[in-house]
Amino acid sequence: MNEHRRAQWQIHFCVLLWGFTAILGKAITLSALALVWWRMGLVTLALLVLPRVWRGLRALTPRLLAIYAGIGVVVALHWLSFYGSIKLANASVAVTCIALSPAFLAAVEPWLTGRRFDARELALGLAVVPGVALVVGGVPAGMHTGMIVGAISAFLVAIFGALNKRFVDRADALTVTCVELGAGALFLTLITPLVAPLIGNPGPMFPVPDTHDAILLVVLAMGCTLLPFALSLKALRHLSAFGAQLAINLEPVYAIILAIVLLGEQRELTPQFYAGVAIILLAVFVHPFLSRRPDRLPQADVLACAEAKNVAE
Repeated sequence: MNEHRRAQWQIHFCVLLWGFTAILGKAITLSALALVWWRMGLVTLALLVLPRVWRGLRALTPRLLAIYAGIGVVVALHWLSFYGSIKLANASVAVTCIALSPAFLAAVEPWLTGRRFDARELALGLAVVPGVALVVGGVPAGMHTGMIVGAISAFLVAIFGALNKRFVDRADALTVTCVELGAGALFLTLITPLVAPLIGNPGPMFPVPDTHDAILLVVLAMGCTLLPFALSLKALRHLSAFGAQLAINLEPVYAIILAIVLLGEQRELTPQFYAGVAIILLAVFVHPFLSRRPDRLPQADVLACAEAKNVAE
């Protein structure tokens, strides 16, 4: 098997693993806040074992350290709202909302990076509107709050995706991921005492997971975060930006299929929902054709931090 074909299999395997993050989020019984805190903490601790990360940390300037830490706060809020959407609705609704992130990115990236607005990308934002309308009408009213939270998560993906694309090449990818996730975990640690009384949480701020949740958290942190991160670093060296983008855009498809097979979520949703999903995903798949830039690969550290990998080019 040649390097290109092996890289294709590797990136699809990574996308499948990323698709499992929504399933695991539904299966883990911890609150969204505790789940994200444990996930970020476990990945950070695993990265701090690597000498390469420590060398990268010593090389960071205070300015870059502050920038990556700030991006990490946005990542934490993204994951918090993503898993909150899963808890309030279900995995299918959450990943469908995340598929809106390219439309948000079309508006957010020029503002954050100073580049011109691209009319083709703005057209993508308009193209998903009918799909969103169908999705809203295709879910029970009790899941609408989860949809709103999921849309917030997609917006946050666009923000940190644009920021990462601006600063990603200024430090080692593993080091950047460690700083961002470590800063996110620290941020959640600091805000939880303030947030817990507001949400009526009388229990411990970060409960120790039982055996079931502990196993799933390790799978989530190591199998669905670090493993695909390492594989994607290698695979992206042998893929074109266009080919990688198409593969990465399959993540919502994989996640929704897994949610049907493993969680039976099709019983909670109507055909109208899936029609809306089809329109949104069609727009997402058209996006690489509209902005085909073969010299720009998805950034691996963005991939490590997002459920929606399609924001990276």
